[in-house]
Amino acid sequence: MAGTEKPDVVVEGPELERALASLPGWEVRDGWLRRKYVTPGWPHTMLLANAIGYAAEAAWHHPDLELGYAQVVVKLQTHRVRAITTGDLALARRIEDLALWKPDADLPLPGFPKNWVR
Repeated sequence: MAGTEKPDVVVEGPELERALASLPGWEVRDGWLRRKYVTPGWPHTMLLANAIGYAAEAAWHHPDLELGYAQVVVKLQTHRVRAITTGDLALARRIEDLALWKPDADLPLPGFPKNWVR
C-alpha cells in the first residue's frame, strides 16, 4: 500500500550472501551493491537508465548510476545508514526484472529479436 513504510533493515554477512545468490551479476564492492549492464549502444543505455530512474522514483529509493556508451552501472546503498539494506535488495530485484524482461512465448508480443541488455 502506498504511503505505508516498512522498516529498512541492514543486511550483511551470510544473509547478504544468500540474497546475492538470487541476484546473478550483482556483487558487493566497497560497501555498495553493484551491477553492470552491457547494452548494444547509446540508445539502449539511455532506455535502460530511464527505466531504472522510473522504478527508483516510484520506489522513492535512488541508486547511483554511471552511464557509458554501452553500459549502465547501478550502485545501491542506503545513504542514511551507509550500508546495504532490504530496500536496496528489493530495488535490485526490481531493476533486474525490468532490465532483463522479455515477453513470454505465450504472449502476443514478439519481443526484440536479441537480448539487448546483459
